[in-house]
Amino acid sequence: MRRWWLIGAACALTVGGAPAIAGSQALAARAPSLASATTGSSVLLVCNGSTKPCPPGTSVFSTVQSAVNAAKSGDWILIWPGVYHEKSTQWPTAGVWIQKPNLHIRGLDRNQVIIDGSNGTASQPCPSSPSLQDTNGGAGRDGIVVSKASGVTIQNLTVCDYLAGTGGHGNEIWWNGGDATGKIGMSTYTGSYLSATSLYGPSNLQSPNLAQYGIFVSNARGPGVIEESYASNMADAAYYVGACQRVCHATLKHDVGTNSNLGYSGTNAGGPLVIEDSVFSRNRAGIVPNSLNNDDAPPPQNGACPGTTKSCFFVVHNVVKNNNNPNVPTSGFAGPIGTGVEISGGAYDTVVDNLIIHNGSWGVITNDFPDTETPPPGSHCQGGIQVSPQLCDFPAKGNKIHANFFSDVGFFGNPTNSDMATVGLLPTSATPRNCFYSNRDAAGRVTSEPANIQTSAVDGRPCGKQGTSIDGALVGQLTCAAEFGPCPPGAHYPKQTKIAILALPTQPTMPDPCEGVPANPFCSAART
Repeated sequence: MRRWWLIGAACALTVGGAPAIAGSQALAARAPSLASATTGSSVLLVCNGSTKPCPPGTSVFSTVQSAVNAAKSGDWILIWPGVYHEKSTQWPTAGVWIQKPNLHIRGLDRNQVIIDGSNGTASQPCPSSPSLQDTNGGAGRDGIVVSKASGVTIQNLTVCDYLAGTGGHGNEIWWNGGDATGKIGMSTYTGSYLSATSLYGPSNLQSPNLAQYGIFVSNARGPGVIEESYASNMADAAYYVGACQRVCHATLKHDVGTNSNLGYSGTNAGGPLVIEDSVFSRNRAGIVPNSLNNDDAPPPQNGACPGTTKSCFFVVHNVVKNNNNPNVPTSGFAGPIGTGVEISGGAYDTVVDNLIIHNGSWGVITNDFPDTETPPPGSHCQGGIQVSPQLCDFPAKGNKIHANFFSDVGFFGNPTNSDMATVGLLPTSATPRNCFYSNRDAAGRVTSEPANIQTSAVDGRPCGKQGTSIDGALVGQLTCAAEFGPCPPGAHYPKQTKIAILALPTQPTMPDPCEGVPANPFCSAART
């Protein structure tokens, strides 16, 4: 797991009214389950009676982890409404640790099945109080972690308050195909009707314990889908798909990312990847694919289809609005405030047919990324330009931004703030050019830096020509907006004064959480 702007980072449950099998017992004996005569899979039932009595006459597990331990590949794990303070003993930095392929984990109610990393109570889950948080002795912990296990589905539940620490972590839901290996170690995955958040709001703006990612996918080739989900209050990004350079095969759709440093981040991701029909709002910055020389998969971020320069990475039909929030949780360097979409050192991405409104700095900006960090083994400025032994410049090139609709963008009023902007750091960085065309503004005329960006003489079609590059004014403003360095005289961007946490609203639950599940008492009771 890599955080592209982060520098230097690194309760017993009771069962009400029904027999329980503890985790240690479940390892020794086959769990209470219901075999499906047609599929050969079983349904393992989880209930702790913490908020709603377990259905009478059913045998259940008291924790999700004990059911996972007892399950075999292809099984279903169905979770009754309740608050589950999961803290795995098999893998101490996870709440629930999954290493078995093709498990199907589903809650019966998205808002009432809560996997809670705090030391709070069932009556008040996901507390904000620092005294009720569990930082795992300062090391940090992740929520539900799928480790190199393909085919795992997680659906219809909420995960909250799994926090970072000196050991990193802080991912609420994580499909992990091989963090820090530099290799792809997972294929298919599915997440739907998920809520991922942290309500922990410390007074210390630099707290090391802030939750980092809501829904996180790394080192996986898919096909993968994250849909109908909600993530908020993350110090790095609400959503992340990365470390899958040109092989991601991922789709994010009908999702909401809010009140986070970034709504979406994807380091060294690309190839077939689609972000569609989603909402990114009230973040510092909305959607930020990026290249980095220290990620655990080789750079760069490249949206081209394998073996071609044709784009397979689409940001399409999204609403990207109000990303001007300085008081979100942040770790290390912040996202460039007031930005809808930033392609940072990425190539061959397509941003098309989005509604981009009320972002104070830029609607869409493409820019080179100068990486000065010492890379780990396996990363050596692939796809970049080694300017010096200490500097790798990742050029933004070949991206297409077209048919988007802008409204009320650039209202911070700093020089270069505009609907669209592009900047390189070397004279020929943008070859082929970042191509802007057929974009519209509600006011009738699009604004841009450089001016007239959609004309053929600047950065419009034909898209194969060399594009504009060095622009000192834009570099200075972007550096200021991202708090990456000193600001030009007179620059004014909102500054963080506190950490403001957004309450978790009730979210749509899966219409029929029993659909496709073999017959079981939980579904019979729920339907009754």
